[in-house]
Amino acid sequence: MRVHFGPAGNPPSFQAQGHKSSLDMPAWLKAQGLDAYEYQSVRGVHIKEDTARKLGELARENGVALSMHAPYYITLGTADAGYREKTRMHLLKSIEAAHWMGASPVVFHPGTGGGEDRVATLKRAMDLLKEILDEAAERGYGDVRVAPETAGKPAQLGNLPEVLDLCTVSSRVVPAVDFAHLHAAGGGSLTTVEDFARILDLLESRLGRAALGHLHVHFSPIEFTGKGEKRHRTLLDEGFGPDFTLLARLLVERNVGATIICESYDRQAEDALVYKTIYQQLKQQFSR
Repeated sequence: MRVHFGPAGNPPSFQAQGHKSSLDMPAWLKAQGLDAYEYQSVRGVHIKEDTARKLGELARENGVALSMHAPYYITLGTADAGYREKTRMHLLKSIEAAHWMGASPVVFHPGTGGGEDRVATLKRAMDLLKEILDEAAERGYGDVRVAPETAGKPAQLGNLPEVLDLCTVSSRVVPAVDFAHLHAAGGGSLTTVEDFARILDLLESRLGRAALGHLHVHFSPIEFTGKGEKRHRTLLDEGFGPDFTLLARLLVERNVGATIICESYDRQAEDALVYKTIYQQLKQQFSR
C-alpha cells in the first residue's frame, strides 16, 4: 500500500520563495519530495472552475494526491433551518469544486455536539448528509467522497464512533482521522502503539479492511486543555504529542494505505517531510 505525505494549505516556506498561487503548489511539493496536498477552503469556497480544473491537472502531472477542506461553517446536526441551508450550500459548493479538481475526499468538521442530546444531533446530521449527497449526485458530482473529521473537543460532534456512524450514510462517506484531535479530545490519550492500534482496529471492524487501503489522516503535534484542542504546534516545539512514530509503525506492519496531511502550525510542509522520513525508515527496517 502507498502512503502519501503533504501539507494542509500553502505553507510560509512556499510563499517565502515568491509563490502566490496555489497552482504553483503541485510542482513545488514534488520538488520538496512530497506528494499530497489538501486545498483549503475553510473560509468559504472561492476558487473558480477554470482554476480548479487547472489545479487538478497540475496535481496529476506532478503525482500529488489532491484533497480539499470545506468551510468551517458547516453544522450538520443543527435543528435551525437557516443553518441547515447554509451547511447544505457550503458542502455542495465544496463538492462541486472538488469535482472540478478531481480532488477527493472533501474533509469537513461535522459541527457542534448538540449539548446533552447527542443522539438526536447525530441523527439530524446523518439525515442532512444523505440529502446533500443525493443532491450532489443529481448535479453530477457523485464521484466525490466526503470525509467527516474527528473533532478536537469532546463538546463537538465528531468523536470516532460518531464519525464512523456518519460513514454508514453512503459509500461516498469516509473518515478523516485527525490523530492530533483524538489525542487532544482524549486529554493526551495516544501515548502507546496500542492506543493507535485500537483506532485502526475500530476502523477496520466498522468499515472493513478496504477502509485501511486509502485512509485519510491529519497529523501534527497539538496543545490541549481540559476542554480539548487549543492549537496545533510543530515538531520544533518540545513536549507535544502525539508521536507519529507509533502510527508509522502500524502503517508499515499492517500495510495500511494512507494520505497523511500535516497541519503543523506554519511548518506543515517541513513536518510532513519529517513524517515521511520516519515512515520510510521504519519501512526499510521492516523489510529487512
